[in-house]
Amino acid sequence: MSVEVKEKQEKKPKAVKVPHTYVIIFAVILLCAILTYTVPVGQFDVQEVKYMQGESEKTKTVLDPASFRLVTDESGNTVKNPVPIFGTEDFGGIGMLNYVFEGLVSGDKWGSAVGIVAFILVIGGAFGIVLKTGAVEAGILAMISKTKGMEVIILPVIFILFSLGGAVFGMGEEAIPFAMILVPLVIAMGYDAIVGVCITYVATQIGFAASWMNPFSLAVAQGVSGVPVMSGAGLRMVAWVVFTAIGIAYTMVYARKIKKNPLASVCYESDAYYRNDFQGKDHFETKFTTGHGLVLLTIALTVVWTIWGVVKKGYYIPELASQFFVMGLIAGIIGVIFKLNDMKLDDIASSFQSGAADLVGAAMVVGMAKGIIIILGGTDPASGTVLNTILHSMGSAVGNLPPMISAWFMYIFQSVFNFFVVSGSGQAALTMPLMAPLADIVGVTRQVAVLAFQLGDGFTNLIVPTSGCLMGVLGVARMSWGDWAKWQIKMQAALFVVASIFMFVAVAIGYN
Repeated sequence: MSVEVKEKQEKKPKAVKVPHTYVIIFAVILLCAILTYTVPVGQFDVQEVKYMQGESEKTKTVLDPASFRLVTDESGNTVKNPVPIFGTEDFGGIGMLNYVFEGLVSGDKWGSAVGIVAFILVIGGAFGIVLKTGAVEAGILAMISKTKGMEVIILPVIFILFSLGGAVFGMGEEAIPFAMILVPLVIAMGYDAIVGVCITYVATQIGFAASWMNPFSLAVAQGVSGVPVMSGAGLRMVAWVVFTAIGIAYTMVYARKIKKNPLASVCYESDAYYRNDFQGKDHFETKFTTGHGLVLLTIALTVVWTIWGVVKKGYYIPELASQFFVMGLIAGIIGVIFKLNDMKLDDIASSFQSGAADLVGAAMVVGMAKGIIIILGGTDPASGTVLNTILHSMGSAVGNLPPMISAWFMYIFQSVFNFFVVSGSGQAALTMPLMAPLADIVGVTRQVAVLAFQLGDGFTNLIVPTSGCLMGVLGVARMSWGDWAKWQIKMQAALFVVASIFMFVAVAIGYN
C-alpha cells in the first residue's frame, strides 16, 4: 500500500461500512421468509390484453385488479404458506436456505435468472480474450495521447449516446461489455471507475426512465394500461433532456473533483487494478500494430451488429451473448495470427475462462436476487403468493390519497417494487393493471400512472443490489456495491426530487 493511501486512511474519519451485497440479500431473504409466516397468500384472476404497437398487435397476460382475493382453506380460514428452512420443490417445498440454487436455475434463456447469468459469464469470457490481445490497452493509450484536454467533450458525448441507447431501444445488459472498455479508459485518463459506470450504465438507465419509445417497458406499460402506445412523447422528451443534462452535470462535476484529487474517490483502492496496469506507460510511445487495429475493428463491427440486431431484428439475451462470443473468438484468432502478447491457441481458452471467472460474483447476485421472489412465492398473479398480497395492499394504500399525492405515491410505490421485480416488462405486467384503474379512481390520467412506473422503475435500477445488470457492470468495474451505493445515494436523491417535480407537473397539466 502506498504512503498516500496510508495518509488518506489516517486522516479520514472511520466511515460506516456497508455490508457485502451477499449479506444484504441474505438479510432480505430472511425478512421475506418471516413474512411468509405472517402474511396470508393472495391471488388474482388473469386476462389477455391486446394492444397495438405500430402496425403489430401484441398480447400480454395480466392480472385483473378487481379479482384479488385471499386464499382460504375448506373452513374459510386464510392460508399462509410458510417457507421451510430447508427443502426443494419435490421435498417439502423450496426452503429458505435453497434460495441460491433455486434462484440460479430459475427462468429461461430469455431472462432472469439463468439467461442473465449465462449472458454475464459469456460476455466476461469474450472480453477476457479481447483484453488478452492487448488491443484495448494499446487503443486506450493511443487515444489518451491524442485527446489530452478534450475530456470535457468526450465524456458528455458518450453519456448522451448511451442515454439515447436506453431511450430508443431499452439498452440495459448491453452496457456491460461497453463498460469493460470504457472503465479502464477513464481510469487511465485520470478519473475513476464511478465515472466509467456513469457514462455507460447510469446513462442507459436515465434514458430508459425518461424514454418516449422504449419497446421493453414504456410500450408494455402503455399497452397494458389502455393508453395509446408511444403516446405522450412531448413531455417525455423534455424529461429525457432534463434528466440527461442532470446526469451529465453530476458526472462532470464529480469527474473534475477526482481529476484534481484522485484520493477523493471511494473506489481509489479497487481502481488500482486498472491504474497500476497503465502506470508509467503513458510516458512511452505505444506501438499500435495492424493486429491491434483489427481487434478494435472487430469490436466496432460487433457494436454495429448488436445495434442492428436489437433495433431491426429484436435480438435479446441469447443473440447478444452469441454475438459477443463471436467477437471474442475472432479477436482471439487475430491475436494468435499476429502474435499479440505472444498469444497461443490455448490462450484463447484460458483467457475466456479467466474473463468469465472475473464476473462470477456478479452472476451469483442475479441468482440470489431471484431467490427473493421465489421465497415470496413467485410472480405468477394466478398463484397464491405473499407477493400478490403485498402488491394489492400497497396499491390499495395509494388509492386513499388526494390526486397529486396519489400520483406521487404511485412513483414511490414503483420505486420500491422495483427492488423485487427489476425487469421493466415484468414490473409493467404486474403493477400497471392495478395502477391504471387506480388512476381513474383517484382522478389522474393513466398516462400519469405510466410516467410514475417509468421513473420509479428506471432510476432505482441505478442502486438496487437485486439488479443483475448493475451488479454485472460493477463486477466489470471491480467495485463493491457498498462503495457504489455510498456515492450513488446522493444522485438518487437529486433524481428523486426532479422526478417528483415532473409527477406534480404531469398531474397539474392533466398529462394525457
